[in-house]
Amino acid sequence: MATQLKSQSAQFDPSATDLWLTRSWPELFEQMRREDPLHFTSDSRYGPFWSATKYKDIVEIEALPKIFSSSWEYSGITIADRPEDSDEEPMPMFIAMDPPEHTPQRRTVSPKFTPSEINFMEPEIRERTGKVLDSLPVGEAFDWVDLVSIELTTGMLALLFDFPWDERRKLTRWSDYAGDLNAANDEEFAKERMNVMYEMGMYFAGLWEMKKQQEPGRDLISMMQASEAMNHMPERMFIGNLILLIVGGNDTTRNSMTAVARTMHMWPEEWEKVRGASEAEGSKEVKNAVQELIRWQTPLAHMRRTALEDYELRGKTIRKGDKVIMWYASANRDEEMFEDGDRFIADRDNARRQLAFGYGIHRCVGARLAELQLTVLVEEMMKRNMQVTCQGEPERVDSCFVNGYRKQMVTVTRD
Repeated sequence: MATQLKSQSAQFDPSATDLWLTRSWPELFEQMRREDPLHFTSDSRYGPFWSATKYKDIVEIEALPKIFSSSWEYSGITIADRPEDSDEEPMPMFIAMDPPEHTPQRRTVSPKFTPSEINFMEPEIRERTGKVLDSLPVGEAFDWVDLVSIELTTGMLALLFDFPWDERRKLTRWSDYAGDLNAANDEEFAKERMNVMYEMGMYFAGLWEMKKQQEPGRDLISMMQASEAMNHMPERMFIGNLILLIVGGNDTTRNSMTAVARTMHMWPEEWEKVRGASEAEGSKEVKNAVQELIRWQTPLAHMRRTALEDYELRGKTIRKGDKVIMWYASANRDEEMFEDGDRFIADRDNARRQLAFGYGIHRCVGARLAELQLTVLVEEMMKRNMQVTCQGEPERVDSCFVNGYRKQMVTVTRD
């Protein structure tokens, strides 16, 4: 950490890979919030950028989409810029659009995540979750990421898209490539990633054509086909929106599910609070603990905006064209909002205020579904009196965007 914790006059670079591989970013963000909460990094592997690290500043930025753009035309929602000399055209997606283009596309998929649809999906989610948990070895080490987190989230994606069940792990592979920012600094990997995205696009194009010959279903592809805003998307927009829906539905929930194992190992006494009050499904104690879990993990560490005009914030001028990184991972530990924020506290009274899903017009459209998946996982684990012990530190994702895990060996017991 000595290489990152610096004096107030020095530059901070929260995008540095080692911070995320070693999980030393909480200490850096704590210092940034204290010394320079709106910080300008002039030189990084992703170029110059502003870092917004305080909760209220991020809310202010998110609430001003006419000033702070999400558009793919300005490289979209991540810290990585599209290389100016790139031969590849961008892949627009509705999260990387500003109104008015953003609104009708978001409205197309939103009905899949209404309370009625969530209630419709819950029995199947609960049944699949129970089967996965019952299949786990007891007292033997296994990789929680692979057998629980990936299996459950990939199964959920297959349900959402009505995707062939026996090929569902393709969704995991595509998601891992799609969310990998290393393509911004590695030309060869960028080409490899693009080829994989086209592979995904071709597969879904075949699924799209097959769906056109069938009666409309409740799946996302059927909803897109029934929408004026999305039924004639150009190829790159089609691929872009697939990337959004797959990464949004996979990486985020997957990594929060792994955080269930991490927090049960690190703070078993906190989960005992939940265990003692979770006999009924839908208990408020479980729901609160899930919000706290999402806050603690913050599976997407940041979102990016680009200033469309000069803007004053904290006595500093963000200039037109500047890149602004909203560090959700920092906001969710902001001392002014969350006391002792690096701890998991199951009954934290304001856990629902977490910003992991964003704020404003781009708040995660699938937030309710993610909450349900995590709630069901916790409830089903409690029913089985499952305890999780991590076998060493996890292998983490080398990214400042996806704050996640590649591997976490665990053992489970049942009291």
